[in-house]
Amino acid sequence: MFRLMMLTAMVAVCSLATPSAAEVSAAETVNYRCKEWKAKHIHEKKAADTIEKTLKTLKCEVQRHAHNGHDDLKYRCPEWKTLQLKTHEEAHKWEAWLKEYGFETQHKH
Repeated sequence: MFRLMMLTAMVAVCSLATPSAAEVSAAETVNYRCKEWKAKHIHEKKAADTIEKTLKTLKCEVQRHAHNGHDDLKYRCPEWKTLQLKTHEEAHKWEAWLKEYGFETQHKH
């Protein structure tokens, strides 16, 4: 009987200490930085607009130069920044995108 009561108490305490699914997913973070200037040569204005907006949303320094029918985007983010994400899958998508653009990343969950 005593063991049953102890087991019940342990389960109750563990269930209080165990984070909910919402808390777990809220803990998904991706840290990123891009210490050196990188450049993308983009021929579609709409794509350049989207990438520029995304980089600025990520708090990166961005320079844009349009010439000869295309846009050059230069960017960097020398200090570590953090993205808080809702799901593990979303974190992996952002991590892949950041790496594609030359960022260092750290994914924590």
